[in-house]
Parts: sequence; structure tokens; C-alpha cells
Amino acid sequence: MTDDGQDLAAAQQAHWQHTYAAHPGMYGERPSAPAVHAARVFRAAGAGEVLELGAGQGRDALYFAREGFAVRAVDFSARGLEQLRESARVSGVAQRVTTSVHDVRDPLPLPDSSVDAVFAHMLLCMALSADEIHALLDEIARVLRPGGTLVYTVRHTGDAHYGCGTAHGDDVFEHGGFAVHFFPRHLVDALAEGWVLHEVHAFEEGDLPRRLWRVTQSLPR
Repeated sequence: MTDDGQDLAAAQQAHWQHTYAAHPGMYGERPSAPAVHAARVFRAAGAGEVLELGAGQGRDALYFAREGFAVRAVDFSARGLEQLRESARVSGVAQRVTTSVHDVRDPLPLPDSSVDAVFAHMLLCMALSADEIHALLDEIARVLRPGGTLVYTVRHTGDAHYGCGTAHGDDVFEHGGFAVHFFPRHLVDALAEGWVLHEVHAFEEGDLPRRLWRVTQSLPR
């Protein structure tokens, strides 16, 4: 990572820490629509455990736990994960949720072929370079078991905020303090090389609305 990239990463981590501290429960308690989809896909594939990357305050991690999955929730914000653990305790699912503070620019802290499924809602479109995103997909492939499933969502270049705010290069733009890597379709296709690509589903979320793709792919068995 360049020095500029390291500075942006540090600034984004601090921004999310502050945001979670100032707005506990900012996303509410209901799971995201992609998480509901992912739970159906994971269950159909026979998954018993889910690794969620970028779990934040945990609305989706808690949903997976309530649905009976064992969940490992990873985020670079210790504050967000503190709130997740408290919510898990209150909800009575703490025994099915473990958390790890981790920056996905570093190798995932898991053994090879150790998880059934991975979920990442807008994590891949954070302030990551294309090289870092490719490296993360390699790590996801490493920790997934053969046939394991990945469901991820990203904002794409058709989003209203694409090109707005401060440009950091590599289709990364910072708007309102949040840096986003907006995905062109060819990046989605490149990340699916060596995988079985099941679906690229376009959807909208929020009041803007944000325009996203929900991608479902799995490793060959």
C-alpha cells in the first residue's frame, strides 16, 4: 500500500470508530436484505458456520446467529464489535458469536479450509485498492472449504455518488467522510475467476438510493 493509501486507511478506521461511538445501533436491528438472501443460500449449501467480514455493529451477524449459524464476526472497529457482543448477549446468542478485530488488508486469522461460508455487505467497496481486493479474495478462497460460498455486496459505478467528492484513484471517492471503491463490472468478473459465479444481482438500498450488486459465488468442489 502507498503512504497515501495507508493514511486513508487509518483515517477511515478512525472515522468508523467515531461513527459507531456517536451512533450506536445506527443501522437498526433488522438484518439487511443481502443477509437474508445469504442465509438461504448458506443453509441450502449445508453451511454451519459463517465468517462475516466488516460486521460492524452486528445486525447481520446477529441474524445469522438467530438463524442457527455459528458466526465469526470480523471488523477493524473495536467499538463496533463491542456493541455487537453486547447485542449478542442481550439477544441470547452470545454462545454462537465470536469476534475479531482485524484489518482485511492483512491475511485472515484463520486456517486453510476452515469455514463454510463468507458474507461481506459493502466491505469490499471500502477504501481498498483493486490489488488489495484481489488479495482479499485470495484469502477468502484460502479459508473457505471446497464448495464453500461467498456472498458479497458492493456499490458500483452506476451509483449516484460515483465520481463525487475527493478522488483517491482506483475508482475510490470520499464523500461525507466515507471512502468508497465503486466497482466496474469487469472487476466483479475478475474476482470470480476460478470460482463458480451463480449470480450478480442489482439492487438499491437507502434513501439516495445507493446502487449495489449482490454477488453469489462458490469454490469448486
